[in-house]
Amino acid sequence: MKKRHRVFIAINLPQDIKKTLSGYQKKWQDLPAKWVSEDNLHITLIFLGYLTDVELGEVCMAVKEVAKKHNSFKINLNKITYGPDNKIPPRIMWASGEKIKELSLLRNDLEEFLLEKINFAPEKRGFMPHITLARISAFQWRAIEPEERPDVNETIDLTFDVESIEVMESVLKKAGPEYAIIESFSLTD
Repeated sequence: MKKRHRVFIAINLPQDIKKTLSGYQKKWQDLPAKWVSEDNLHITLIFLGYLTDVELGEVCMAVKEVAKKHNSFKINLNKITYGPDNKIPPRIMWASGEKIKELSLLRNDLEEFLLEKINFAPEKRGFMPHITLARISAFQWRAIEPEERPDVNETIDLTFDVESIEVMESVLKKAGPEYAIIESFSLTD
């Protein structure tokens, strides 16, 4: 049987941004949630699923070509809320920011280029760039009286430069997923 890799394309965050975001765990430590480790904080551009070594090679070549066509840009994170919007109970707590043209164009180019190379199912819902901070336990959430549920609606102002995109592998373990960079590709300056 061929080994398969659970692969996604991501933007990794600078260490200072990761540290700041993970600090919010203290503020909402009573939230019935499993917190994402500081090292695993990222923005997923595209989740590709389980790929063979050959498909993984195709993905790396495609991402390299797309990265050459895009300039680096800035992302501003401006709020921490429950997500997805209007879901009850919420599934996650996330940090999000303004939708920016450069990010949408990069993601669209990646998706288009990758669809020519490998077979994967693009997401049908609109792309909402976000960083998952915690996954909420629906069962435990429902057990909390509505008026006692923590209000999560924090205004933040964190800006960072996006200078590269990464092909990442997610290895599922009992303690939670472990992410590893397979290859990193610099955007144009």
